[in-house]
Amino acid sequence: MRILVVGAGAIGGYFGGRLIESGRGVTFLVRPRRAAELAANGLVLKSALGDYTQKAPATVLAPELSEPFDLILLSCKAYSLDDAIISVKPAVGPNTAILPLLNGVRHLEILDEHFGKERVIGGQCGIAATLDPQGRVVHLNRVHELSFGERDGALSDRVRAIGRQLHGAKFEARASENNLQEMWNKWVFLSALAAGTCVLRAAIGDIVQAPGGTRMMSDVADESRAIAEAHGFTPPDTFMQWVRSTLTETGSTLTASMARDIENHNPTEADHIIGDLIRRGEQTGSLARSRSLLRLAYTHLKAYEAHEERTRSVG
Repeated sequence: MRILVVGAGAIGGYFGGRLIESGRGVTFLVRPRRAAELAANGLVLKSALGDYTQKAPATVLAPELSEPFDLILLSCKAYSLDDAIISVKPAVGPNTAILPLLNGVRHLEILDEHFGKERVIGGQCGIAATLDPQGRVVHLNRVHELSFGERDGALSDRVRAIGRQLHGAKFEARASENNLQEMWNKWVFLSALAAGTCVLRAAIGDIVQAPGGTRMMSDVADESRAIAEAHGFTPPDTFMQWVRSTLTETGSTLTASMARDIENHNPTEADHIIGDLIRRGEQTGSLARSRSLLRLAYTHLKAYEAHEERTRSVG
């Protein structure tokens, strides 16, 4: 199976690198700068679960794509999705399966419009990773899981084929018959985590030490859960217990990747993760008209983006 990984950043670099390590045929679709870095320094993974280096991994630039791939792992950030769609089109054939690893669900609708719903399967990953200044992929915890499946829950031939390709790589890969629910579950958790850690610019352990911090994190989790429930994707009680426990854990250093994006003056996925959740909450009337922590977080993130844009234009 020919696998194209779109992007060789933290997510694509990690899972693509682990697939190469297990002997799979992987090509990275990258921009010229990243292609030069990989050619010069190789793809380097730093992880408590095992380091790995692949010298000069196979890369391709968008203008060089000419033949379809069997599987496309879409690992770009949501704000780069439009560019990725344009770049990847030559690699999409009649039998290509597109497996996006973005957060939320809006990207599924966008990909359906461009490539047809029959080519797009559901997917998600659980990992904390980042690129360091040397361009190395740094795995920040011990979680590295990827789930995938047909959006109607069918355990299809192509899902089985993808499972065979992913099996044996040094990460947890799982075919799911309830993938959309799992994607919504992750969205509920991630939106609450991002809302709290971005607005307060602090890790969970610091937030819960502040007056009202524990209550705030529990409330924003409930706000996110209510929207999922209104759309028919009610998170299980056991999952919500884990969410509340994780978001109120004393001493936790956990932050959302969006909080790290703010610290590094990078773009954020505010529109795709929190903005789209708010939109869906407004559609169903499941989001409070006032005193909404999600709305507060979204306003904060958009103000940050406006500030960064103004600063760049002045500079």
